[in-house]
Parts: sequence; C-alpha cells; structure tokens
Amino acid sequence: MEHMRLRLFFAALLMASSSKIIPAQAPSLTTLSAIHSLSNDQASVHLPVQFEATVTYFRSYERTMFVQDGDVAIYVQTNTPQKIVPGDRLLIRGTTHESFRPFVAATDIKIIGHGPLPHSVPASFKDLSHSRYDCRLVTVHAWVRAADVLNISVRNATLQMATDGGEIDATVDSDDSVALKDLLDAEVELTGPVSGRFDGKMQQTGILLHVSSLNDIKILKRAASSPWSLPITSMDQILLDYDKVNRSPRVRVQGTITYYQPGSGVVLQSGSKSLWIATGARSELAIGHIADATGIPDVHDGFLTLTRAEIQDSGMVAPVSPYPTTWTDLSQSRHLFDLVSTQGKLVMQVREAAQDEYVLLSEGHMFSAVVRHPAATYSSIAPPPLPPMKEIPLGSIVQVAGVCVLDDSNPFDANVPFNLLMRSADDLQVVARPSWVSVANLIKVVTILLLAFVLVSGWGWMLNRKVQRQTDDIAQRIAAEAAAERHNAQIEQRRSRILEDINGSRPLAEVLEEITELVSFHLRGAPCWCEINDGARLGHYPGHFDGGSVVREEIPGRSGHPLGTLFASARPDFEQLHEIRSALFMGARLSTVAIETRRLYNDLVHRSEFDLLTDIHNRFSLDKELERLISVARESAGIFGLIYIDLDEFKQVNDLYGHRIGDLYLQEVSVRMKRQLRSGDLLARLGGDEFAALVPTARTRADVQEIAARLENCFTTSFHVEGYVIRGSASVGISLYPEDGTSKDSLLSAADAAMYVTKHTRHEALDELEPGASPRRASRDS
Repeated sequence: MEHMRLRLFFAALLMASSSKIIPAQAPSLTTLSAIHSLSNDQASVHLPVQFEATVTYFRSYERTMFVQDGDVAIYVQTNTPQKIVPGDRLLIRGTTHESFRPFVAATDIKIIGHGPLPHSVPASFKDLSHSRYDCRLVTVHAWVRAADVLNISVRNATLQMATDGGEIDATVDSDDSVALKDLLDAEVELTGPVSGRFDGKMQQTGILLHVSSLNDIKILKRAASSPWSLPITSMDQILLDYDKVNRSPRVRVQGTITYYQPGSGVVLQSGSKSLWIATGARSELAIGHIADATGIPDVHDGFLTLTRAEIQDSGMVAPVSPYPTTWTDLSQSRHLFDLVSTQGKLVMQVREAAQDEYVLLSEGHMFSAVVRHPAATYSSIAPPPLPPMKEIPLGSIVQVAGVCVLDDSNPFDANVPFNLLMRSADDLQVVARPSWVSVANLIKVVTILLLAFVLVSGWGWMLNRKVQRQTDDIAQRIAAEAAAERHNAQIEQRRSRILEDINGSRPLAEVLEEITELVSFHLRGAPCWCEINDGARLGHYPGHFDGGSVVREEIPGRSGHPLGTLFASARPDFEQLHEIRSALFMGARLSTVAIETRRLYNDLVHRSEFDLLTDIHNRFSLDKELERLISVARESAGIFGLIYIDLDEFKQVNDLYGHRIGDLYLQEVSVRMKRQLRSGDLLARLGGDEFAALVPTARTRADVQEIAARLENCFTTSFHVEGYVIRGSASVGISLYPEDGTSKDSLLSAADAAMYVTKHTRHEALDELEPGASPRRASRDS
C-alpha cells in the first residue's frame, strides 16, 4: 500500500508541473512491452499510451491497479468507477510517468473481455528483492508470522511472513479475522502481483505482495497447534526460544562521514544518498573524511541500515556542506540521514546525562537539535572531559546544522517528527539575539510593579479607613433610596431581557418561568406561577398558602380567548393590592407577547419548510436536509439514496376534473407514498407533480431500488377522489451518494435523468402495446 501511495504522490507532483509538455505529434505506445522498456527519463515526458492488458489486481479506493500482458506487467493509476475484477481484459489509454519504475496514469479504461489470469511465476526472496518481477503475478512460498485486519470498512488486512531468504509482507483484500488468525505459523503459497516498500528517498525497504482474496492463499501445512494453546512463558525467558539465521552477505559502501558517535553509529553521505551505519567501533574517525564501511544490510524500523559494520577512514578530505532546508521539507522524509541546515527560534535548552538538547520553533512547530556527549575511543580509557554547555539566550534565532533523523519511515505522513543530530555545539550559531521583551525581563518588571503595588496599597488602606468613617453616615442615608431605585432598575432590566428572549431562540417555557420570576421579584419574593390553557403549570407554585390570598390575572389572546392565567400568592401582611394587580397585569401582557410571538414564529417556520397542500416537506426543506446528509456522509464516508418521483399524466387530472380534484389527488398520493417510507426517510414535494424522497440509511443501491419499487407499487390501487376513480402511476429515478454525485445538484440531476429514462421507457412500451394509449384512466364511481 505504501509503495502504491508513493507512486501516486510523485504522479500528483508530475501532473502539477508545467515544465514538461507532451509533444503534440508523439505517437501512442500500443504495447505493454514497449511501455515497460522505457526509462524513467523517457516516461517523465508523459508519453501517450493505448494498450491492452489483463488485470491481476485492483483496489478502487486506493486507485491501485496492476495489469500484465505475457511476461510484462506495470502499475496503473486510475480513478475509474467501474467494477473491475482480476482476469478482466482492458483497453487502457493514458500517459506515462516516472517513479521507482515507469507507470501509467490512465485517462480512460474500457473492459473488452474476461479471461484467465496470466501464469504466475514462482519467485524466491532474491528474485523479489532484486525487483526481477516488479508488478508481475508471482507465487511465493512462505511461513505466516503475523496476520491482522487493518480496516474492516474497506476489507483490508496485512500478513507478515518469512521466506527462505528474508521477510516479506502482503496486503490482502479481506476482513475475515477468523480465517486470517487461522493462518498464523502456517506454511503457505501466496499468489499476487509484487511491489516494494520505500522510504522518502525512494529507497526500497521491503517487499509487498497484493493478494485479491483469501482464495489466492494456499495452505500447505497448518501450525501444529493453535498459538493460544501454547504454554505460558515467563517474560524474562522468551529469548530461550529465539532461533534466527541471517545469511545476508556482507556489503561495502563508501561516502563522506557526516556524523560519528563512537560505539553507536556513523552516517555516510554520498551525493543525495545517506546511510546509517550501526557499529560498535570506537576508532578515530574524522568528520568530512571519505570512509569505507562494510556490514550486514538490514531494515530497522523501516529505515535502511548497515549493521555489524566496520569503518575504515581513508584520510581523504571531501567535506559535505549542510543542505539548507525548512521544517516542511524535513518533516516530509525528503532528507533522511542527510546533513542539513535550518533556522529556528530557541525556546528551551537542557543538559541531560548523555546529551545536550536544544528545542527550536520553526514554522509554528517544534523540533530538537541534539549533541551527544563525547564517548571514549579505543585510544582512551575514559570519555574526554565534558565541555560546558553552549548557553544561548532563549528567544534567539539560530542556524543549526546536523543529520536529520526521523521517528517514522512512512513517506506519506505529511508531518513526520524529526530531530537533528549535531556533530558538535559549533553546529549551533546565533543569527539574531532575542528581543528585550523576554521572560527574564518581564519577571523583573513584574517584581518592581508588585513592590510598588504593596506600597500604594498600604497607603491606600490607611486613607480608606479615614474616608470610610466619613462616608458611612452618608451611605446609610441614601441606602434606602438607592435600594428602591435599584429594585425598579432591576425590574426594567429583567423586562428588557425577557423581551430579548421572546424574540430569540430561548424555549417558551423558560421565557414564561422568567416572567413569573419577574412578577415574584416585583412583589419582593411572593410566589408566582402561571397555568397555560391545555398546557403545563410553570413557576413557583407553593401548594399551601398559609392564610394568604391568591390574586389572578388572565393572559389575554389576540383572538379574544384567554391563553392562560397568571397567579400570585400575597402574604397576609401585604396590603398593597394595587401593586399586586399592577405586577400581574405587566406579567400577563408579557406572557401574551411571548405566547403569540412564539406561535407566529412556529407557524412561519412550518410554512417555510412544509408544502401547504400536502403537509409534507417542500423543496427548501429537502435541499437543507440533502446538504446535511452530504456533509455527514463526507465525514463518515457513508452513503445514502435519493429517489425522484414524477406523477404520470397529472395534467390530465387537472384538465378533466379541475384543480380541486387534482389537489385532492396530490394529497392522497402524498399519504400513500409516506406509508411506503421508513421513519428515518424524508418525503418532499418539489412542486407541481414532482416529489423526492431521501433514504439516509441506505447501504446499497439495492436498498434504494427496493424503496423506489414500493413507491411505484403504491399506485397499483386506484384512487377514489369525491366519486372519481383515478388510476395513477409514477415514474421513479434514483441516485446514490457518492456513486452518482457528490453535490446536491449532481444527485438531483442524476435521479431526475434516471426518472426520465424510466418514463420514456414506459411510454414506449405502452405505445407498442396500445398506440395512443394513456397510462391514466379515470371513471365516475357508481
């Protein structure tokens, strides 16, 4: 999968480039053999192709396709929505592009037949690692070491296997976890096209087989027993059963030393290629010298490495200049183990037991520049003295150079965490000093301000004591007047807030409760509540009144009928009855405004979203729900269906029996169609005799077609409308998201087009049976 995605990544870059233009007169390559023989330089000019080949593997959601013709195979990048299976014979048109090997970006694919798959070639690990059968159908003998389902929704699983020579992986189009777990430790033969795994520099790091189904995996010998029946092994004893033989021959590489940590590793760089050399050597090696390394090739955590290596310094000087780059380039795996240089803002520096770490901020992201503490070499007994840490003011802009090491080898992750391994502290240089606005300076300023605040506060406290004595008398005199004024102001403020809530989105029950609280506040805490006609009791209903009287005020409605009643329970010592009446009158009028306004608003909302004739959703409501379903489907990768319904010959009903009968007929049609839908479905009238239904829970086209058939069949029984018998019918078309469209207009257009195809097909069939016949008949009920 990674290999395929990397090819797509480079193809997208090539398509976006305008520097290479296909010559208008370039003839099309018509054989797969001719395309396969191209070099990457030749393929990079996007030569046109038109050739036939047989599909050996196709995964639509990845745009991954392998095709083969004879003993030649190639990878094809395609967006075709067609259902293509292995064995299909295709006519492919497109252009060539460069990658690890040339591949084809298809612009048009046509299925011209189906036949047997090409003969698979038995392949050894060496054949696969040398890419001798790249993209071809091969059969590999292996032992399954791990089997896991990666994604149930797209039926994707992976196998990790051992072969005679090395380890390989396979991606399998299956989500049968039971069958996959049965493969553990089994000896198998797998058949499928082969590709490679690559890092960000297009260096091959593994082998990947693409298996279309579990049927392409032949079990030669199952495991002697289930892995889950094995005896429990103590965690500190698991190495007792370790048994691995690595016969990989030693290889030799050459490059300039760009990094060296005695007893740990060396990085050699030659041009754009860099390699991590894992070695326990502690010899004297000089950075910038050309050196030879010999060791065992290996892949560690997805990175190419040379292990168990020995290093030989040639003494020849060929320094490598750090390549200037940015955080974006470094995080996209383009400079793996390269000596690079970049800028950043220093935000933290810390000395640890084994290293000094500088944390930098660049392009809004953080990364670390690390310098390891010196290690002992074979000529010294102890490590050299630890130099003092290079202290740099925080906030400085620095230029840092070092070897780029990544946390993840996957080149398709746009932002891969990385660090820079500096060769020494001299690789960190200050470009710009920090601004005076720093944390340390701010601490000093804050300390001075705090001292000043304490002094001013002490003086203010003493002055306040004197002033307080003088103001206490004045405050007591105006307290009573201020209390009354505040009480009235709060009443007016609450009233204003209630008026805002009436015109807002707050629920009506909460607004009415707020009105009862306002009346209660006006009456200094007296219980107040309201009872809405045919509704609930809201507010503070005391239950018992302790001898107090209950005063009521009807809530008048504009129609003349009261909407409810507002109550207040007055205390026995509360003698201002006119104040109670005034407060209740104000609350009743506010309640009238709240209830009438909310009912008017609800009626307007209903009229804007529902068809007044049929009382089902209208075009506006359908468009809004359709947009919502598209948004939800995009986030969840879901599907849903849209059904377009057009009543046949509806104009004849209006012409023959009048618009009133036509309206009653539309109402009956709406009722019948709603009965055919499920609770989660939505039926809407688009206008005239056109309807649409949304099926949000559909999972396949068959689900939508089944509901569409029910809608058509509901017209089988005649309609009885005020003595008339109308035999109606409807033409139905469907569309499925995202197969038929990914926007509102495209889905409606697709369903409308499908409906017209149905309508025309039905009319042609009726004309053949009875020329001039109408699909609708009507008669008078006897």
